[in-house]
Amino acid sequence: MMTRERHPVLTPAPGAPDVRPAWRSRSRTRWLVPLLVVVLLAQMAAAMVTTAVQQTPTIDEPVYVGTAADYLHEHRLRLNPEHPPLGKLVIAVGVALADPHVDPSFTGGQGRFGQHLLYESGNDPWQLMLWARLPVIALTLLFGLVVFAFARELAGPVGALAALALYAFSPDVIAHGSLATLDVPMAGFLLTSVWLLWRARRRPRLYLPLASVALGAALATKMSALAAFPVLLVLAAVSMWCASAGSGSADRRIRLLRAAGGAAVVALVAVAVVWASYLAVDPLLRWSPQQYVPVVRGRRGLLVELLPFPEAFRDGMRIQFALENRPWEGFLFGRVYTGSLWYYLPVALLVKTPLGMLALWAAGAVVVVAVRRLRPVAPYLLLPSAVLLAASMEGARDFGTRYALFLPMFLAVAAGCVLVLRWRWAPVLTAALVLFVAVSSVRTFPSYLPYCNEAFGGPSKTRLRLHDSNVDWGQDLGRLADRLHERYRGERVWLVYKGSGVPSYYGIDASDPLAVPRGAVRGLLVVSDSSVAKAKGRLAELIESSRPIDQVGHSITIYRR
Repeated sequence: MMTRERHPVLTPAPGAPDVRPAWRSRSRTRWLVPLLVVVLLAQMAAAMVTTAVQQTPTIDEPVYVGTAADYLHEHRLRLNPEHPPLGKLVIAVGVALADPHVDPSFTGGQGRFGQHLLYESGNDPWQLMLWARLPVIALTLLFGLVVFAFARELAGPVGALAALALYAFSPDVIAHGSLATLDVPMAGFLLTSVWLLWRARRRPRLYLPLASVALGAALATKMSALAAFPVLLVLAAVSMWCASAGSGSADRRIRLLRAAGGAAVVALVAVAVVWASYLAVDPLLRWSPQQYVPVVRGRRGLLVELLPFPEAFRDGMRIQFALENRPWEGFLFGRVYTGSLWYYLPVALLVKTPLGMLALWAAGAVVVVAVRRLRPVAPYLLLPSAVLLAASMEGARDFGTRYALFLPMFLAVAAGCVLVLRWRWAPVLTAALVLFVAVSSVRTFPSYLPYCNEAFGGPSKTRLRLHDSNVDWGQDLGRLADRLHERYRGERVWLVYKGSGVPSYYGIDASDPLAVPRGAVRGLLVVSDSSVAKAKGRLAELIESSRPIDQVGHSITIYRR
């Protein structure tokens, strides 16, 4: 009787190595990378949604939410001209789903209009704020995919996962990605534009127009993106130059013309996107500002006049320049000062960035410059980051690391490139540092705004180092109400609150300790930590003669008198 011959690969001889077909191992790992991407983004979404549900409005949010509601109901350009409309149109998607009642007859300024919408128009501020924040949360998750895709092209799937993990666990990105504000959208649109410009080196006809739209979206979200505008035009020219070389064109003049043409296309399309964002609000571009628009002279005035944008945009720039001229008060490591410090933002980043992330950022920046095959991408990742950081350091408002949210995005991509190194310990050290970042980030949940790394004492010590949106942006009024109800029911409360929320709405019955003689202040003295940091005069005396007994969200201190 004949026996069937066995396949030598499927049934190896005894003692022989188990050699399986390559397709079988690929099929097992093909789903692993997408699964890990989903897991990382899902935990990020859970952290942001939880934060969005629990936090009361921060100082800036009522302005943006009120402006978004005004866009929807009145189709007019009158509120918040210092920022272009696109970011607020994104917020307006959530506002439209919440369908709040809007009082068109209200004539107060943009801050009061937002408070009136939230607390005085019969709307539920918890529900309205959650809906307003959800579109920004969705955008933040999409930008995570951009980080992953960009890093995958440079460093493969493992490097891309490391980059995405750094992004997904970044306390700053989670904190501001869960708010109805403009910092994350602007930074994410810039990263998307740079990634598409990088891809345009091979397929310029497809990716150059898309990069132009993304750049226009950044400009139409925040005016601070203008600092990166000339840099991205240069990168567009570089991409077209490289694409012309790849097409076999040897004529230098033709390549130069194509490079200049590519930069011109990017500029024209980006400007068109800005115009489109204003036209989406009011097709007639009726501009009726509700606040004083200062006159700007000199080089700044000439720059404003030359900008090819709507008058509302130019007036917004005039307001921004006026804000830069104001003597803002800052706080850094116990020092209260007037004006700005050039080193404030780098120091704040050292305090508020996880230590493992700082190490991987530095290593990634070195790797993209030192490794020959990665060197072409170095200008795309590092040059916009450097220019934006320098511009932010020159600003007059030392208010927080939110002005540098582009760094956790751009440098996460660079950090993923560390795994390109052919060094046996690179994967182990990278994994250890990413894990350190994850643990540090999870430990601060759900209070991401006041995050501080371990070298500076953790979130409970941030208030001693920094102020404003670094730690206390008015986000914990609801948590304060719960704490007072649970532990201090029936006690007299004196409140100094820095924020846009309305304490009485949350059931906080409090008096102003600065409106009565010092001896009359007895009971609980509750003070926002930004006010504690810069306390002077009567408030400083009250704090010094009181005993701290509790902390709420690492942003509000409760004293007993």
